[in-house]
Amino acid sequence: MDLPVLSITGKSTGKKVSLNDAIFGIEPNDHAIYLEVKQFLANNRQGTHKTKERSEVTGSTKKIKKQKGTGSARFGDIKNPLFRGGGRVFGPRPRDYSFKLNKKVKALARTSALSYKAKNNQIMVVEDFNLEAPKTKELMAINKNLKIDDKKSLFILKERNNNIYLSSRNLQNFKVVTLSELNTYDIMNATTLLFVESSLHVLQGN
Repeated sequence: MDLPVLSITGKSTGKKVSLNDAIFGIEPNDHAIYLEVKQFLANNRQGTHKTKERSEVTGSTKKIKKQKGTGSARFGDIKNPLFRGGGRVFGPRPRDYSFKLNKKVKALARTSALSYKAKNNQIMVVEDFNLEAPKTKELMAINKNLKIDDKKSLFILKERNNNIYLSSRNLQNFKVVTLSELNTYDIMNATTLLFVESSLHVLQGN
């Protein structure tokens, strides 16, 4: 599959790049994508949730009333979970949600996600460019020229570029990542993938 290389004005440069079928043309594995996205979201969880259980709530342990003869249910102390201000039954405790995923599964998930985007014609390639200074207005103009200003876009750079990154922070539905940061969740979450020409060459090993 060949894609035209666009300039930042939105016009074709006359160059084309071929997408490697080993990366952009495989039969997608939905379960691998599910596992990778699940791991990404789980690893981002802080896991600092905590509620006080019966043994941790402040209060007297004195028995409220005698066990028998009152004609009502028996009660122990005021820390009973049935009372307002009592402890919570089996409340959440701090825990680590992260889990291991094999490298081959992660690689399969990423290529599956990229293949979905290629199949749906949701990949664009733009020639390498740089901003002289962080200017959100300039990056907005580039997005408008490329007709992606109203789409959720993922901009993929070969390496970190502070001017482009700082220019993108105030833009909605626009995220800038480097190749080393590229993950399945961001790929599937975006409507359009925008590759810089050099980053696509590195990804394909050209």
